[in-house]
Amino acid sequence: MKKKLILLSLIIGSIVYSVIGQTTIRQGVQQGRIVEGAASGELTKREIRNLERQQRRVNRHKKATKADGVVTRQERASLRMHQNKANRDIRRKKNNARSRG
Repeated sequence: MKKKLILLSLIIGSIVYSVIGQTTIRQGVQQGRIVEGAASGELTKREIRNLERQQRRVNRHKKATKADGVVTRQERASLRMHQNKANRDIRRKKNNARSRG
């Protein structure tokens, strides 16, 4: 019985790690795109501030999702939805007509 319980907890832990690991990589890529947009002048200071705030919200959501140790299908979908929106917002703000200076 103990072996089954340990095995089950390892499987669940690896699933949680893979989901959270993917979101961490994705957030790193998005953060890089924000930095790139700031360096190239494609983003205004206000756009940078808003995108950074959005990234912090996604990060808080991710931490809340994994707080109980189990990431449900619904929580994964919600996290993915937040990251998709952040991705769209970065793309829209980098490609709009505004520029910094």
